[in-house]
Amino acid sequence: MGHQLGREQFGHVDEPDQPRLRDGAGLTSREAAALLGVSPAQISQIEAGLAGVSEKRLRRLATHYACADDEFINALVPLATDRTRGWWEKYRGLLPTMYLDLAELEHHATYRADVEFLCIPGLLQTEDYARAAFSYQVPALPEDEVALRVRHRMDRKVVIDGPTPVPYKAVIHEAALRIRVGDRAAARAQLVRVLELSEADQVSVRVVPFDLDGFAGAWSNMMLAGGTVPKLDTAVRDAPHGTAFIDSEAFVTTAVNWRKSSYSGGGEGNNRVEIANLPTHIASRDSKTPTRATLTFPTGAFTAFVRALKTTGTPDN
Repeated sequence: MGHQLGREQFGHVDEPDQPRLRDGAGLTSREAAALLGVSPAQISQIEAGLAGVSEKRLRRLATHYACADDEFINALVPLATDRTRGWWEKYRGLLPTMYLDLAELEHHATYRADVEFLCIPGLLQTEDYARAAFSYQVPALPEDEVALRVRHRMDRKVVIDGPTPVPYKAVIHEAALRIRVGDRAAARAQLVRVLELSEADQVSVRVVPFDLDGFAGAWSNMMLAGGTVPKLDTAVRDAPHGTAFIDSEAFVTTAVNWRKSSYSGGGEGNNRVEIANLPTHIASRDSKTPTRATLTFPTGAFTAFVRALKTTGTPDN
């Protein structure tokens, strides 16, 4: 069976995206099952992320659902067919599934970003900080379960300080730095840890100060994991009622800070090109139709293109 997250959070041919693709093609689950040569129950299991799907069947589904985005389908294949058992599997049956899904999401991510207002992001936490955070629950967790959650959080750090770290950005409110989750010694050690990690080439830490005006968004934390293609980007919203994985392309793109490009002409209104900085790419879209396709380019290639425009002027074609 392939990775659960490859079928659910990252897998846009799976629940809830596969039903949308199927519905868009005008097919019922029974009709899709007949085209694939399986039972309707198997289609339901695939769509719910409860059953694996082979590369051959995945590509057949894409054909039947009129999904012609080859880059997207090629990115889905390794996620849906990977049989590797990740480090998080040792926690299966010991921790809630959400913890395993989060670790698997990060394992496949091409970059990570966190926005936190009242606590230090998990990937930056020390063991003492994490233990104090997990210990403050009602009802209180047994000591052995607290230890398991702390160990899992420490293991997750491989994504930013392991053999192959990914780019990581953290935006932290000053409140999170000042609140003493543990004692004074633990708080000091945590601040030192954040400073140390911020010196790494792949890590960027920014702080929102208390004196910032017009800051009304400090009630919902957010985590972003970049996919191998933009359509596979996944946001995780952490709110008081629980954690939700959000792989809707429309939602994820609204979280990006778009700005008008100064090299797209001087017309009035919305007749401009918008660009946005992602950790490893530059995204661009048409201001007139911002909800349609978004193009992404490696940062180096886009920078070279802009430099060429500055040197030679806007090309005719």
